[in-house]
Amino acid sequence: MFSKLKKMIELSLIIMIGVGLTACGKGQDQKAADQKTITVATSGTLYPTSYHDSKTKKLTGYDVEVIRAVAKGLHKKVVFKEYNVDGQLTAVKTGKAQMAVNDFAISPSRQKQFLMSTPIKYSFNSLLVRKGDQSGIHSWADIKGKKAAGEAGTNYQRLAQQLGAQLVNYDNVSNDVYLKGVQSGKTDFIMNDYYLQKLALAASPNSGLEIDPDMYFTTNEDGDGEGIIINKKDKALQKRVNKELAQLKRNGTLSKLAKKFYGDDVTKKPNIKNLKYFKISSEYKGE
Repeated sequence: MFSKLKKMIELSLIIMIGVGLTACGKGQDQKAADQKTITVATSGTLYPTSYHDSKTKKLTGYDVEVIRAVAKGLHKKVVFKEYNVDGQLTAVKTGKAQMAVNDFAISPSRQKQFLMSTPIKYSFNSLLVRKGDQSGIHSWADIKGKKAAGEAGTNYQRLAQQLGAQLVNYDNVSNDVYLKGVQSGKTDFIMNDYYLQKLALAASPNSGLEIDPDMYFTTNEDGDGEGIIINKKDKALQKRVNKELAQLKRNGTLSKLAKKFYGDDVTKKPNIKNLKYFKISSEYKGE
């Protein structure tokens, strides 16, 4: 009898602990969604996604203003913290920030580590080279031995290494530093989002660089557009953010912001034919 009673007590305790842990988990998830202030990690150096206006010095950009619009709809204050790419992801993982925005692709590998919003932008990738000789790159095979400018650990540098390029890594620098590097011969090419590269060139019309129109590409890590990164535990916050993004899309705010910063409605999928497809290897030896 006592043995049976003991087992019943133990079972009750297990159930109570389980319920308590579930409630605690839900409480933590809900807490993130209910906070009055949202901390968002970003770079502050990626034009026109996240950068400082040259005149006002104010942090702005497409992703930044989308977050501000989302926060306004959620009746929350938003605080931005600036890091390099690794720093942004770490900030979300460790809870220093609830979200991160910096033209992040909604890729399969990223979705294993984080929650992501619905897409706020669609694009494809391009190769920026020197005018005239195209930095000696006339085919994908020509990338072998050339110097690739980028940020360590990004999918672009992983692909460049996979194609045999020498990596020249920068740490959260502005576009003009990248452009000057290719112009001077310190580097030979930059792989990046087409719209970002197009606007970087427009902002530096005398750079002596161009986008190769025959070398547009996509990868297995591009995913289904770009979105907002959210901590894996914050499902309630993800739900609220997605609901607000849907409203901003319906009322035209997303399209308006896209045209303001990109000169094009990047909220719609581009119709680009003959995109070269690459599968990026998981192996990466860059620093």
